[in-house]
Amino acid sequence: MTMLNEDLTIMQDMLRRVAREKVAPRAAQIDASGQYPYDMFELLKGLGLFTLPFPEEFGGTGSMLSACVAVEELNRVCYNTAYLLVLQWLPFEAIHAAGSKEQKQRFLPRLSAAEIRGAVAFTEPQSGSDLSGIRTAAKRVDGGYRLNGAKIWCSSADVADFILVAAKSMEEGKPTSTNFFIVEKGMQGFTVGNHEDKMGARGVAACALFFDDVFIPEENRLGPEGGDGFKSVMEALNLGRPIISARAVGLAQGALDLAMEFVKDRQAFGQSVAEFQGVRWMLADMAMQVEAARQMMYRNAEMVDRGVRGRELAAMSAMTKCFSTDVAMKVATDAVQLFGAAGISNEYPINRYFRNAKVLQIIEGTNQIQRNIIADSMLGRLKRTVRQS
Repeated sequence: MTMLNEDLTIMQDMLRRVAREKVAPRAAQIDASGQYPYDMFELLKGLGLFTLPFPEEFGGTGSMLSACVAVEELNRVCYNTAYLLVLQWLPFEAIHAAGSKEQKQRFLPRLSAAEIRGAVAFTEPQSGSDLSGIRTAAKRVDGGYRLNGAKIWCSSADVADFILVAAKSMEEGKPTSTNFFIVEKGMQGFTVGNHEDKMGARGVAACALFFDDVFIPEENRLGPEGGDGFKSVMEALNLGRPIISARAVGLAQGALDLAMEFVKDRQAFGQSVAEFQGVRWMLADMAMQVEAARQMMYRNAEMVDRGVRGRELAAMSAMTKCFSTDVAMKVATDAVQLFGAAGISNEYPINRYFRNAKVLQIIEGTNQIQRNIIADSMLGRLKRTVRQS
C-alpha cells in the first residue's frame, strides 16, 4: 500500500482546504455557464501549481506523484479547475521533451509563470484515436511549411496563445513523417471554430481548428524533421498518463462524499436512509473501488518517478487509466442511484459528476484502446487490418 510522505501529506491537506473553501463554491456555476474560469486559473497560478511535475529549474518538484495528489484533490470538488492544470502541463511536457534550446527558452519560462497558455491538437474527424490516420498536412516551402487541414476537440483552443498541431510533413505530394508544429495565435489562415456544446468538461471549451495555407516557419517545427520530435512528445505525454487516473479517483471520491452526505441527511420509512443495509453495502463497495483505483494510480505515478519505462509502464498506465475511469463511472452511477429522483436534477451536484465521469472514459485513449494495449502487453501485438469497402 502506498503511503504519502510528510511533504505530500502537507500539500494534500493544504489543497483539500483550498478546494473546499475556494474552488467548490464556484464549481456549479462554472459547469452551468460553460465559461472559462479565469479566476480559478489565477488561483492555481498564485499557488504555484502549474510547474508541479516539472524539474526544479522551472520551480517544480520533479514528481508525478505530487501532480497526481494535486489533481485528485481539486477534481474531488471541480472537474474544470483540475483540468486547467492538466491543460497547462501538456504543452510544457511536449516542448520540454522535444523542443530546441530556443523553443524551450521562448515558451517554458512563460508557461511556468502562467503568462501564456498552450494547447495540443491531435484529433481529426475521420481518425479519432488512430494517429496514423492524420490528414492535416505540412508542405515544405522556402523557410518553413504551409499547413492545411482541420482538427476537432482541441481543448482550451479559444484561450491558447499557441497550439501544438500534429501534421504529416509532405515532400513532392507524399507524406514523409509526422511532426508537431507550433501554431501561434494570429497566424494568417488559422481559425478557431465555435465551442462544442458538451455534456461534461463544460468550463473548458473544445473547438475545431482550421488551417488554410498557414505559413509555419522552420523554427516552429518541434524537434528534427523525420518524426523524432513526434515520438519524443508521445513518449513524454505517456509519462503523464497517471494524471488522468488521478482525475478519475478525485471525481469518484467526490461522488462518494456527496452520496454519503445525502443518505445521512435523508429520512425514509421513519429512519435515516443510511441505516438501510442495501445502502450501506452500496457505499462500502464504492469505497473499496475508489481505494483500489487510488492505490493503482499512486503506484503508476511512482513508477514514472522511479524511471520505469517501456512496455512495463505502458501496460500499467493503460490498466490504471482504464480501471480508474471505469470506477469513476460506476461510483458516479451508484451515487446518482442513491440520490434517487434528486440525482437527475441539475439542482444537485451529483449530476455533473455523472456527466464528467463519462468524459474520462473517452478522452486520452478510450477504454477500449486501453484494453488493446493491456492485451498486447500480455499476448503480443495483434495485427489489425482495416477492411476496405
